[in-house]
Amino acid sequence: MLHPQAQAFIDLLVQRGVPPTHTLTPADARKFYRERRAVTQPEPGEVAEVRELSAPGAHGAIPLRLYRPLGSTAGASVPVLVYYHGGGWTIGDLDTHDTLCRELANLSGCAVIAVDYRMGPEHRFPAAVDDVLAATYWVRKEADSLGVDANRLAVGGDSAGGNLAAVVAIAARDAGDLPIAFQLLIYPATDMRCVHPSHTSNGQGYVLTSDTIKYFHDHYITDPQHDLDWRASPLLHPDLSRLPPALVLTAGYDPLRDEGLDYARALTAAGNRAVYVCFERQIHGFITMGRLLDEANAAVALCAGELRRALAA
Repeated sequence: MLHPQAQAFIDLLVQRGVPPTHTLTPADARKFYRERRAVTQPEPGEVAEVRELSAPGAHGAIPLRLYRPLGSTAGASVPVLVYYHGGGWTIGDLDTHDTLCRELANLSGCAVIAVDYRMGPEHRFPAAVDDVLAATYWVRKEADSLGVDANRLAVGGDSAGGNLAAVVAIAARDAGDLPIAFQLLIYPATDMRCVHPSHTSNGQGYVLTSDTIKYFHDHYITDPQHDLDWRASPLLHPDLSRLPPALVLTAGYDPLRDEGLDYARALTAAGNRAVYVCFERQIHGFITMGRLLDEANAAVALCAGELRRALAA
């Protein structure tokens, strides 16, 4: 069954007349997403350090935000998670995922560096891919000055960010010059064709609807042929072997559930270590809703625990 707390959140959206994302302009959708934090997210926790950074990219500077966990010694090298926020490659920013990044840092003992990549419709595919790759290479190059361990570098993200993390892991393997120790894939989009059964069974009524998915897709993807490009649909890459260990987390009432499960299966079938966990009673986006959903806090703790274990010295 749908968790009663998730149902209460859906009912609250209806009662307050919150417009569906696909009915809004991108600017308004970004505003609503940012403002929703006050209702759904816990208060941002204290961390040892927060630092605004900037990485050079081929198309301009890429804003980053570094979080060091409580208890870390200034100047000491700690493992690092490079994190890409969700939001359908259209909405979301460093602030919408600020609380989650703080939680992951403190619970894992790792630094977290969040990436504010370019988004559609202003910047179409593969702009987001280009930015997250450039930012991740920069983190590795500047590891010493950032106080992070380049040999214990993980990538992660939720939804569109999970898609980008999977793509970075593949690109890094193919390039051979960016060692990645772990990938944290939270309800990742892995197949832009949207053909898995959960797109039908969960396509209406659970916040992320088929209409909203199409809205995000069309703001990011210009050419239908891009759906077949592995940089948009990592599940379609012909070789998923020799990739970093992964945690793939999904939600039972999420349209993206089945493509996340299929990606975990494909990783395992190709000989990789992949842990798959589905929060059967939850909806897409739940992990940032710890103020309302108890299982969100359990999911964050699970992600942080796997991250800590994977990046242990």
